[in-house]
Amino acid sequence: MEQMPFQLTILGSSSATPTSERYPTAQVLNVLGRFFLIDCGEGTQHQIRKNNISLLKINHIFISHLHGDHFFGLIGIIATMGLMGRKIDLHIYAHSELQKYTKSQLKYLKMEDLGYQLIFHPLNFKKPQTIFEDKKLKITSFPLNHRIDCCGFRFDEQPRDPNIIKEQIDHYNIAIKSIKDIKAGEDFVTETGEIIPNSKLVRKPLKPRSYAFCSDTCYFEKIVEQIKNVDLLYHEATFAEAEKDLAKKTFHSTAIQAAKIASLSKAKKLLIGHFSARYKDTKILQYEARTIFRNSFAVKENKTYSVKQLLKIKK
Repeated sequence: MEQMPFQLTILGSSSATPTSERYPTAQVLNVLGRFFLIDCGEGTQHQIRKNNISLLKINHIFISHLHGDHFFGLIGIIATMGLMGRKIDLHIYAHSELQKYTKSQLKYLKMEDLGYQLIFHPLNFKKPQTIFEDKKLKITSFPLNHRIDCCGFRFDEQPRDPNIIKEQIDHYNIAIKSIKDIKAGEDFVTETGEIIPNSKLVRKPLKPRSYAFCSDTCYFEKIVEQIKNVDLLYHEATFAEAEKDLAKKTFHSTAIQAAKIASLSKAKKLLIGHFSARYKDTKILQYEARTIFRNSFAVKENKTYSVKQLLKIKK
């Protein structure tokens, strides 16, 4: 069965400041050929070009919070899209203050007329909220616990209908009007009264895939319910356990704390990032996370992590 893309490309994995090898937080999620930018630290558009991702295919940008390492690259992308002749609306999901900040920048640059519309969607930092939904995807924001208002994001594919087996339609002379009922799980009754079990007429649907982004936050068990059973979890791991007091003071997490959240939420795979510049080698963070949650990986920039499609198991 054809594998449609559901994959995350890491553009930046550093924390407060960039290093010679790591950019601040930014990543692109490709869901079924649609591209979603999550956070937009300094240098993001350079990384987008490096990874051969079209800027003009990005129609939705999600900014977790208003610390510079998560949005300083945004105005550059907005301006470049205008210079490239963009016409399609660009949707930005962020703190309401970002709209004022962005408009003042554009006014100073005399770029109020971009040639396309910026549409801002204010986030709710008090409770979970559905911020986007269509037939293929649902996106939810939820509060994290940081020094300032901060949100995480969860991306869920919508459930799919079973696929009708074309050969069976011809074999049993099934009318088009009956297909909807069969997809809903009903058996088919032929003109002679023979009952054809639904299982013979359809192929099982692929299991919906999911991704959750949690950065920046201290250890915060209240998010577990929001990220429960997620296929791929990105959770910040700014510090190793030796710096757990500093992590608490700065409202960040250690690799072990990120792994505990992954374990509690029953995530399938954990990616850790948002590394402090003090760690030139992130192997220690990956090692510590794996002592709690074996399927943990320290992200590498310019690497793409895919979630494979699996057949849905009937209950």
